[in-house]
Amino acid sequence: MTTLFISDLHLDETRPDITRAFFDFLQNKAMQAKALYILGDFFESWVGDDDSSALITSVKSELKALTEHGVLLYFMHGNRDFLVGKAFCKEVDAKLLADPTVISLSGEQTLLMHGDSLCTDDQEYMQFRKMARDPAWQKDALGKPLEERRAIAKHLRTVSGEANSNKAEDIMDVNATAVIAALKEHHCTRLIHGHTHRPYRHQLSINDQSAERIVLGDWDRAAWYLSDESNELSLKSTPL
Repeated sequence: MTTLFISDLHLDETRPDITRAFFDFLQNKAMQAKALYILGDFFESWVGDDDSSALITSVKSELKALTEHGVLLYFMHGNRDFLVGKAFCKEVDAKLLADPTVISLSGEQTLLMHGDSLCTDDQEYMQFRKMARDPAWQKDALGKPLEERRAIAKHLRTVSGEANSNKAEDIMDVNATAVIAALKEHHCTRLIHGHTHRPYRHQLSINDQSAERIVLGDWDRAAWYLSDESNELSLKSTPL
């Protein structure tokens, strides 16, 4: 059976078209799969597992229907939804993955990452990432009232958008040296990640051995997914 990989849906109330496309994907393509891996930035923002907005409630219901059907569900944090916790995963019966995680895919050791940790040239973001992943910072953030957390998340999205608009495109992409280092560290010849919104299959060489970096696409104009149907990896998209 097929294993599917997606990332960077950025689910948000302002983009109901993406939510509809995702639910269609779940009810059709994903229902026929063995497993679905969500590699971060599933939500545009996440302010805590106690958030019960209409969007989140409907997403939970659809994910639960998928896992009750017998499909294995795996979730990895992104830079937008790093506060997703055990309560959410328990409710939808998903396994929370560390970033990075190694799996065996079609007989090959494969490294899974969200991808933001590879963007080492963006020093400003890397500093924020270090702070936001600190357990003490997260505990303090989650201790604030829900409405305050929503306001903070909205402010951070605005600041991030303004900052990114002034950065060179290559700074926001992965660092080639960081990619090779990650593959070597985890003894893998394949890397699957999202984050950069630049879907492509990059051929690499590590110590004269062929390797590959597969970048998942975001769901802004098309629904991107990676499939290993019949043990053959295929990066596909359908228009939203």
